[in-house]
Amino acid sequence: MTNKVELLAPAGDLERLKIALKYGADAVYIGGPLLTMRANAVNFTMDEIKEGAKFAHSLGKKIYVTVNIIPHNENLDEITIYLKKLEECNIDAIIASDPAVINEALTKTNLEVHLSTQASALNTEAVKFWKEQGISRVVLGRECTKEEIKEIIDNVDIEIETFIHGAMCAGYSGRCVMSNFLTNRDANRGGCSQICRWDFDLLNEDKEKLEGDKPFTFCSKDLSMLKYLPEMIDMGITSLKIEGRMRSAYYIATIVSIYRKVIDEYCNDKVNYTYNKEYERVLRRCANRDSVPQFFNGIYDSSCSYYNGRVEVSNQDFLGIVLDYDKEKRIATIEQRNYFKKGDIVEIFGSNHNIITYKLNKIYDEDDNLIEIVRHPRQVVKIEIEDALEKDDMIRIKCVDKSENM
Repeated sequence: MTNKVELLAPAGDLERLKIALKYGADAVYIGGPLLTMRANAVNFTMDEIKEGAKFAHSLGKKIYVTVNIIPHNENLDEITIYLKKLEECNIDAIIASDPAVINEALTKTNLEVHLSTQASALNTEAVKFWKEQGISRVVLGRECTKEEIKEIIDNVDIEIETFIHGAMCAGYSGRCVMSNFLTNRDANRGGCSQICRWDFDLLNEDKEKLEGDKPFTFCSKDLSMLKYLPEMIDMGITSLKIEGRMRSAYYIATIVSIYRKVIDEYCNDKVNYTYNKEYERVLRRCANRDSVPQFFNGIYDSSCSYYNGRVEVSNQDFLGIVLDYDKEKRIATIEQRNYFKKGDIVEIFGSNHNIITYKLNKIYDEDDNLIEIVRHPRQVVKIEIEDALEKDDMIRIKCVDKSENM
């Protein structure tokens, strides 16, 4: 059966937009040049938004643009002009939280408006209110439990979107001013400096420093709802959202492809569906922070945050991306992203084939000379492989992950 739940992925640029859609996202959300909560990201120009919308629509998919900052008076003059430009780009909706932005979009353009998680909509009456204002979809705050989500769906006839994977905020869905106080960067206008991930000194009542084994932080662990997708789908959620507009193409391809598989496997055969723990291994290897269900199960305690330090090891699994495949010669051309060498056992995954496990027996440079090591950033090399690969297939090192389940 065909499932109607939407898998919504982030995209920080056109490359990642196309990767997200190719690897199974039904829609993407992006940031434009103004009024976005990821001001430090590259973000899209207006021409790129047009191109992205055209590409998405050619696949029968959708594109949403975030206009979700909390604006000050100085931002008001540019709102209407910007919204009309977005309308001209033929996007499918904007994601906004501020009443001024929402009112301008609904009264002066034909844009569809989704309520951002920044609005912290967490209860039935709030969702009813926003529906009455003309909002077509509400992105619930990440602090909702499953019982609260179900109650909202049962009592308000409106599209509901929830987050299923990615970073969490120490404040209510981003409403934090720690960054303003300590770095003069406004988190609610896209400048968050992630203060919650800093190390802090602890003082007793006499303001004496307490020494511990590890530094103190109040950093939230990441969110992962992979195990709970069947429950969320059956609940009637409209859109399942992945966080991460500043994440890499490899991260996007990996996370989207795994969630796509679980959604399809469940929806195509609910009776015989079995959760595949191997997918957890892939997700753990891709990210560098622990993942938990956060508020969904109503359990939010010390297990959901890092209070006594953490280790975030930079992920080196992503080895390269396929640029081309010569079917006659059985040669794949690869652009390197991390060090690898002859003899390495790798996994190759893509949007149209199962994972291929392969030992790198021969590696050639661009001049067809045999080489032993690929160590230069974005070095272009070739490998002989019988399995037919496709452009944008990803290559990662094959590792055995012995960590505990999420």
